Amino acid sequence: MLNKKYILASQSPRRQQLLEFLEIDFETISSDVEEIVEDGVPFEKVVQNLALLKATHIAKEYPGYTVLGFDTLVILDKKALGKPTDRTDAYQMLQSLSGRTHTVLTGCAIVCNDEVETFYDCAEVTFNDMTDKEINEYLNTEEPYDKAGAYGIQGYGARYINYINGDFYTIMGLPVQKLYKALRG
Repeated sequence: MLNKKYILASQSPRRQQLLEFLEIDFETISSDVEEIVEDGVPFEKVVQNLALLKATHIAKEYPGYTVLGFDTLVILDKKALGKPTDRTDAYQMLQSLSGRTHTVLTGCAIVCNDEVETFYDCAEVTFNDMTDKEINEYLNTEEPYDKAGAYGIQGYGARYINYINGDFYTIMGLPVQKLYKALRG
């Protein structure tokens, strides 16, 4: 599969950067589908379903291409933290993560015509305690607003991370090694 033409169904600069590590020829096309987290569905299935929804949306218009879709959720206290809606929402998310461990799930979908493969990966992230001042300073960086859980582990948010257990790239939104193995088939 590594010699095919690929489409990344995302405009995320982080995912583009990580996909470049696989040295494949790809273009990016944003999949503007409504992301709905259904009640009662396990989060592992949710991230795979949303990744598949994004990939199939693009694949319909580009037969013969291999479309890669991804979705990431931050899970704390059995609840999903999506992207914050505003500063207050981001503040509350960061305050709830402060000094605690949460789970990050990234779902992947590979779609080429009628061939479909989905999988997910997970990692745990432990935050240091954050003061109100630190949370507000971080919010002033503008980094938290387009990320699940209101933080980016690869940016300014790194200074608040005490420990990770699992694949760092899964936390960034694209489990590089698992995807590489899946594409090599």
